[in-house]
Order: sequence, then C-alpha cells, then structure tokens
Amino acid sequence: MSIGIAVVILSIVVMFIRAFALDGDTLWLKQLLQKTLLVGLLLMSLSKDKIEDEMIIGLRAQSYAIAFVIGVIYALVMPYVEFGVSNAVHSGGESFKDLGDFQVLLFMLMIQLMFYHNLKRFR
Repeated sequence: MSIGIAVVILSIVVMFIRAFALDGDTLWLKQLLQKTLLVGLLLMSLSKDKIEDEMIIGLRAQSYAIAFVIGVIYALVMPYVEFGVSNAVHSGGESFKDLGDFQVLLFMLMIQLMFYHNLKRFR
C-alpha cells in the first residue's frame, strides 16, 4: 500500500509542477502522469493487508463489484449531465462529449478504495 501511496503522491505533485511551472508542449508528460496515477491507485487497490483472510477477500471482491456498478452508471449518466449543464451555462449549444478512459478508471479505482476501506472498517 505504501508504494502505491508514494506513486500517487509523486504523480500529483508532478502534475501540479507541470501545470504551474512548465511551459511548452507537455501533453506527453500529462498522459504519462495520468497513467502513473492510475498505476499507483491500482497498486493501492491490489496490495495485500497484513491479515488477509476470507472475509477480507470477500470485502475486496464486494468493493470491486460496487465500484464496477457505480462506474458503469457514472459512465452512462455523466455525459448527459455535462451536456445539460454546459447548455444551461453557455447558450451557444455545446456539443456532446464522451468521458475519457482516465476519468472513468480514476473514478472506479477511487470508489473501490473508498468502499473497501469503509466495508473493512464497519464489518
């Protein structure tokens, strides 16, 4: 878990540095940092606990299932919400945009980690 946390924190810090201190075309760095952030969250998600019994494995599986269902609902609903809000704010008729893979995967991994820790705490 600590390696994943370190990777996530390092990615976020470098994202802020890239956004505020670096000039020029750094799109490749943005994409690299997004992938690194996802890998860090995945490491956190897959890391074993000190005591890994059947109940912890079941809670982990349950949190993955919950994250998948919520992620699918998010991916289906959010483009319409963004479309409606952008048309309400800008009267120029915004176009419909799909969610990116980074946004959906980040959301699902964060939901999984949140539900896993809450399920483990209130078992």
